[in-house]
Formats: sequence, C-alpha cells, structure tokens
Amino acid sequence: MKIEQIYTGCLAQGAYYIESNGEVAIIDPLREVTSYLDKVKVNHAKVKYIFETHFHADFVSGHVTLAKKTGAPIVFGPNANPSFDAIIAKDGQEFKLGEVTIVALHTPGHTVESTTYLLRDKDGKDCAIFSGDTLFLGDVGRPDLAQKMGVLTEKDLAGYLYDSLREKIMPLADNVVVYPAHGAGSACGKNMMKETVDTLGNQKQVNYALRSDMTKNEFIAEVIDGLLPPPQYFPANVKLNKEGYDDIGEVLQRGKQALSPKEFEAVANETGAVILDVRHQDLFAKGHIPRSIFIGLDGGFAPWVGALVADVKQPILLVTEPGQEEETITRLSRVGFDNTLGYLKGAFDSWKNSTMEYDTVSSISAAKFKKELEVSSLPVFDVRKENEYQSEHVLQANNTPLDYLNNYLSEFPKNTPFYIHCAGGYRSMIASSILKNRGIHNLINIEGGFKQIQIEGVPVSDFVCPSTL
Repeated sequence: MKIEQIYTGCLAQGAYYIESNGEVAIIDPLREVTSYLDKVKVNHAKVKYIFETHFHADFVSGHVTLAKKTGAPIVFGPNANPSFDAIIAKDGQEFKLGEVTIVALHTPGHTVESTTYLLRDKDGKDCAIFSGDTLFLGDVGRPDLAQKMGVLTEKDLAGYLYDSLREKIMPLADNVVVYPAHGAGSACGKNMMKETVDTLGNQKQVNYALRSDMTKNEFIAEVIDGLLPPPQYFPANVKLNKEGYDDIGEVLQRGKQALSPKEFEAVANETGAVILDVRHQDLFAKGHIPRSIFIGLDGGFAPWVGALVADVKQPILLVTEPGQEEETITRLSRVGFDNTLGYLKGAFDSWKNSTMEYDTVSSISAAKFKKELEVSSLPVFDVRKENEYQSEHVLQANNTPLDYLNNYLSEFPKNTPFYIHCAGGYRSMIASSILKNRGIHNLINIEGGFKQIQIEGVPVSDFVCPSTL
C-alpha cells in the first residue's frame, strides 16, 4: 500500500494518491490532472476511484477531467447532488482497492455532503482518515458555507459537525493518521497548523474542537466565533464542482494568446478585461501598465485573485515574466478563473519600449519612513488582517485590511500623501495597485512592510499574543 500527499502550497490544499496492487484512488484532485496520470503510468497502475470529500468552495477539483481521462467513477458522500454521473455513497459503504478498503463515513457539518474516507489495511485495521474539510490539524471546517436560507443555519451545521466528530472520528484509535484537505493559509478554517499530517491522538490533545469535555453548545459558540466572511468567489467554485467545467487544455489554449502592446490595449478596451500583473512587487513599483492590478505569483496568488477580482467570469489579460504565462493561467483556473484572453508579448519591457504610457508606485525604505515620521503627521494605513494589526502596529496607523479594501476607500485621503504598508510588502503593493486603479495616486508604499519597520525601531504598540485576541 502506498499513500502520497500531493500538497499545493498556494492553495494550502492536499490531494491524495493511494495505491494497492496496481489499483489507485485519488482523493480531492487538483484541476490539472497530468501529474496523477503520469504517476499511474510510471507505476503501471490504474485509477479505480476518484473520491471527493465534498463540493469544494476554494478551488476547482479535477474530478470531472480525471474521470473522463481514466473512466474511473467519481464518488461523493450522502446528500451530494452533482449534475454528472457519480456514485453517491451510503454511510459506511466500503470500496475495495487492491488489498485495502476505503470506507465512506458521512460527516456533515462543513457541508451537508461532507464525507471522511477511512482507510483500512489488508487485515482490516484502521490506518488513516482523509478528512476533507471536516477535521483540519488544529481546527475544523467552517460551518457557514453551506447555509440554506430558511432551512439550515451556521449553528445547525456546527451542531452536525459536533456530532460527526464525536460519533465518527473521535472513537477511532489514536494511531490513525489524519490527512486533511487543507493546511495553514486556507480560508476554509480559522487557525490551522502549519503541519499537513498528524495522528488523531495528537489532535485530540491539541485541537480545541476535539476536547472530550466540550458540550455541543460550547462547540457551536467556539467554531462560529471569529469567522470572517468567506471570499466572494466561493459559490462560483461550488457551482463548477457540482456542474462541471471546461477542460484545462481548452482554458490554456484560450489564454496563451501572445498580444503586442497595441493588440493588448485594444483587447483591454474592447472587453473591459482586468489587466493582472503577476511579476514581483518591486518590478511592478518601478513600472506597470496604468490601472493594472498587481497580484504576484510569489505570494498567495490564486486566493487573492479570488478574493479581490471575485467574478470568475471576468475577462483577464496578463502581464507576466517571460515563460510564466502557462503557470499563471493554470493557477487562475484552479480557482475557476477561466476567462484569460491573452498575455503581453515580450512582457512589460515591450510595453515600455513601445513608448506606451506607464505608471509607477512611490515607495520609501522603512529607515526613511522612520525619519519622516519624526517630522511628519501624514496618515499611515496598515492593510494587514485585523488580528495582525491588533497584535502589534505602528502607533498612529489605521487598519484597512486588504481583504475588504473596497469598504475603506472613503478613508484614504484624495489629495494629501499617505503611507501604506503590510507585513512584508506583497499585500501593500496589491492595495497600492487597487487604490491607483480607483484614482488614488497620492500613496507612499513602505518597502519591506511591518517586518522592516520593526527592524528600524519605529514606535509600535505593545505586543498582544494573537491567541488571546
């Protein structure tokens, strides 16, 4: 028996490859399925089942494409209602895979169809659970994504989750290995651990949601407390995962259209496409196409596109480093953004060399910021998350989190300069690009963000441990 976790950092997502005697099961595959097919080919094996733990909201799964390419059936848990052919497993239904068995344990709560898959070895011993978004390491799945107005509330779903954990998962042996669908950085939970594999026994010790003396009411209150609104693109991804989607090959073919600066400008004007610049933030600051939005590949690219662009049908034009076009289109498609219309041929240099107008972002070092702060009363805007700001911040800074920047536009001065920063420089450059797109150009980005600000000794608030917030 072979178990392999295939982890994608930018999505904080874990897919799983399980093989026994030449038969393979894939759990929660990514949209681009070539890596799974290559692995099966090298191992002279065959995909027998494609298991989905639930209808994912934060990414588009590869189940539909993988089923078409392998002929293997897709398996969902009870209450699933996909628009395509699939096995809707019953609670406790067993699936043989070579010498091992996979058991579907219906664990509703994150969603009504959420299912944990229990792996048993050839001797019938429980080995591992693939818990999807039911159980994370250090956390559990948020119960507010599958609410049905007038039917189910987040409290109802949290109650289901409490029962699922205590009736289906916690009775399992402590040495059972937990393989979750997500790790730290995912918006599907609140406070996940950075580790991606653990034992159930350790989770019973460290995961707040698995306390043995916890009442259902306590669980519901703690799970719901502190939940931020889900990203706007989540419902669109659920719809794609339920109803199907274009093959990624078609998406790549549409998106890989090399456009000269004149063609690029014409397509942007004709379609209203968002110009998405994915280069490093320092390059964007030095020069970029006016009104373009920066979201760099080097950071949490796909989730930030989903959170800030939101509409998965929005036409997109790309400015990338040479050779990064396909990677960018692929990563956009992972979160359902399939409407890439092309990219700037020759990268930004071709735009600059064509004498087309371009823009820059005013930036200063943290050391210069410290000196200016001593003699200036210009406002400071911190675009980190609220809990980061509350933990520690520049004394006179205002908190305008990037996730909800549009809600704070009226707070930014329209005529006088102001400073803007995040933790390390990535998010503040995204914010800068959005503000400039909205006609607010009087900003000054602080290079290196709060990390560098601390190093330079800028006065900040007293530290508050994030765990106490």
